[in-house]
Amino acid sequence: MKTSIASFLILATLSGCQFSKSVKKDLVSGLFTTGDGISCDDVTLSVNDQKTERSTYIYGEKFRVNFNNIEGFVKNNDNVFPGMKLFVISKTGDTVLQTNDLYTEYSTGLKLSPLLLTSDVTVASPMQSKGEYTLHVNIWDKKGKGTFSAKFDFKVKSNDQIVTEINKVTYNELYLFSKEREKVITDNKIRFNENTYLIIEGLSGFKEENGMVFPGLSLKGTDNKGTMILDYDDLFADYSQNGLAVSDLNTRLSSHFMLTGTEFLNPLHCVLTVWDKKSDAKIKATADLIVEL
Repeated sequence: MKTSIASFLILATLSGCQFSKSVKKDLVSGLFTTGDGISCDDVTLSVNDQKTERSTYIYGEKFRVNFNNIEGFVKNNDNVFPGMKLFVISKTGDTVLQTNDLYTEYSTGLKLSPLLLTSDVTVASPMQSKGEYTLHVNIWDKKGKGTFSAKFDFKVKSNDQIVTEINKVTYNELYLFSKEREKVITDNKIRFNENTYLIIEGLSGFKEENGMVFPGLSLKGTDNKGTMILDYDDLFADYSQNGLAVSDLNTRLSSHFMLTGTEFLNPLHCVLTVWDKKSDAKIKATADLIVEL
């Protein structure tokens, strides 16, 4: 016999009174909710509008907490006035993300039935890959005393579709970014006429001379036919003589490219190499990118 248990629910109701308290935990995702006067039996997670039960997300990915058909708000002319704040705590107890009221712009209230409230979290700096965090979402009734809260433990990982090789260097994050979409690319899918950035954050280990380092950066890319699409031997050639400030290297290094045209045979095999011209330290990142035609 196969038994599937998704969640448990404890609901206490006082007969004859508009009062209820609830506690619910999804045993798959670990999403935990409590309500006092406000209730919501359908709290879900989603990524790109697709429901998910994951508790691990790629650095740069955005997930949403959906409070579907949330009830119990005091009505004023059929409008309700919810408030919502969220904050994220690291495993060490530091607050890495905190918002003000996400519904402050709805001063005249909301008139939706069923009522859907959402909160989005982008898993990016100051959060880090290999980190563990706890999301807290607090909802309250601005016209009453009802409250509802959600708690969700999640982990962050790097994009395992980007393969790195390092020698005598360390780094914090390495990821793809779309300027036009203003988002980290987590599925390795890029587009024509899009500025695609390869970004390295927190790079260190290069030999320093008077506060300067001397990096080189090459970018190569071939399509599935072996045709050379990207061919840059050293995009940092201008820094060969005077160098680059150590702080700039430590903060962020990036290279970007844009593909034009319509003919292309996927995937684009892309190789980014950053090396130290004063030592044998280097980092190499390889990724197969799918160009959406």
